[in-house]
Amino acid sequence: MYESHRICVVVPCFNEETQIAKVIEAMPSFVDSIVVIDDKSQDSTCKVVEALAKADSRVELIRHEVNQGVGGAIATGYKYARDNKYSVAVVMAGDGQMHPEDLPSILDPVVAGEVDYSKGNRLFSGDAWEMIPRVRYLGNSMLSLLTKIASGYWHVADSQSGYTAINLKALETIHWDEMYKTYGQPNDLLVRLNVYGFRVRDVPIKPVYGIGEKSGIKPLRMIPRLSLLITKLFFFRLFQKYIIRDFHPLVFFYALGLFLFPLGMLSGGYLFLYRIFLGSVEATSALFSVFLVIMGLQFLLFAMWFDMEANKDLK
Repeated sequence: MYESHRICVVVPCFNEETQIAKVIEAMPSFVDSIVVIDDKSQDSTCKVVEALAKADSRVELIRHEVNQGVGGAIATGYKYARDNKYSVAVVMAGDGQMHPEDLPSILDPVVAGEVDYSKGNRLFSGDAWEMIPRVRYLGNSMLSLLTKIASGYWHVADSQSGYTAINLKALETIHWDEMYKTYGQPNDLLVRLNVYGFRVRDVPIKPVYGIGEKSGIKPLRMIPRLSLLITKLFFFRLFQKYIIRDFHPLVFFYALGLFLFPLGMLSGGYLFLYRIFLGSVEATSALFSVFLVIMGLQFLLFAMWFDMEANKDLK
């Protein structure tokens, strides 16, 4: 137990036969349960975990019959923690990239009742730029910015970090079978937590790379797909939080901004090409395009400001 709270660590893994033992053997003694979710591995991951379970009674293996993705594995672990009434469920990946020394820092705000969900932030560290591969760092930063807008947690960064802790109340509230199944799971979960008004906090952690892990993430392929998902999640949150559950005029500001700003950019682009290839453009037409862009941008900025104010207590 940790500060009189029962702790369950969820370890999603897929083909981690070389890394999973390091994760389990380094688990702090205050962890009450280590539930390993094998997502239909093709290597000897399960055999390694079964051998470790004989030496450590805290270890339990749950095997997926069909590969569901990392989000599906995490959802299975969360449901296990929920059904067994653990006070806090922590996610630590099976590839060893989450340092056990950071676990108390992740747990402290949750067990103290200050927040419902805490997550690691690797970007706090001054060494992050040097330690994290450049493409992943830049991609993560872009996705974090988009996730701020989509989730309403404007104070949260490093949206793709999977080192997290969540309390029992949130475990019992979120519908885990509806959560996104693959690498967009952290973004999807943040949006769902915001819809229900849960408090979230970033915790500085150390980036861990170059320890033998093999990443299946292809940033150039993943970023466009996740950007589309985040856009859908943005509209989902606005509809659920500011229309269905309550009403806030910021939806009008977002609607007008998202209509006027692109319209102004398109008309401006058309006039620009017309001027280059066909001839002169009326000054009033150009001014009208500028007016649309400025008004649309103002509406968007005011909508973001209202959204920040509406969510300032969720940290």
